[in-house]
Amino acid sequence: MHISDGILPAPLWLGGYGITVLITSYSLRLLRRAGVAEQCPWWERDPRHQLPKAALLTAVFFVASSIHLPFPPASLHLVLNGLMGLMLGALAYPAIVVGLFFQAVAFGHGGLTTLGINAAIMGIPALLAGGIFRAGRRVMGAGVSAFLAGAVGVGLAVLLFYGVVMAAVVDAGSGILSTEAGRLALGSLVVAHIPLMVVEGLFASWVVLFLQRVQPALLGEYGKR
Repeated sequence: MHISDGILPAPLWLGGYGITVLITSYSLRLLRRAGVAEQCPWWERDPRHQLPKAALLTAVFFVASSIHLPFPPASLHLVLNGLMGLMLGALAYPAIVVGLFFQAVAFGHGGLTTLGINAAIMGIPALLAGGIFRAGRRVMGAGVSAFLAGAVGVGLAVLLFYGVVMAAVVDAGSGILSTEAGRLALGSLVVAHIPLMVVEGLFASWVVLFLQRVQPALLGEYGKR
């Protein structure tokens, strides 16, 4: 789901940078005001406690892009944006930005002009996945809500990817994706992510249930009221 340089028109990737700057600024504001607990949302009580965890998960997110799974007609790599969201909350977005930057530089996944839009494609679903986990774990339990968060993170990301690429095709008016075969290939890529959603949901559920037993504070238990 990495969009490379040269595919999107300037308005799209510039808009992606605008979205990323706004959301990242909000996330980092939580760190600056973390010293005054009353100013922090209850779900992000003193986000400075999240920094070591954010660094570790950023490294996991970076490495996950090199783990490919065969889901015909494509070979897909792990995304883990849903897991990032449920464990980091608002700090998942800047963590994903950092991970995507190093993926672009080290592996050639994505690009620097498209860093902002790629971050929005993966980061916004991560934030929504975190909200699903926090809202659902008291009703459905941690395991089920983590599964939904992991699956929804990937599912929403691939839908955003599809929408952005199709918007670029409409803007360009030509190219391989404007043909019937190109649109079919793009649609097949979207469908191929359905089993990946299941895999990532199961993995997120396993991680959460394990941490709930051994170290519940890593799941933000300190932020509960």
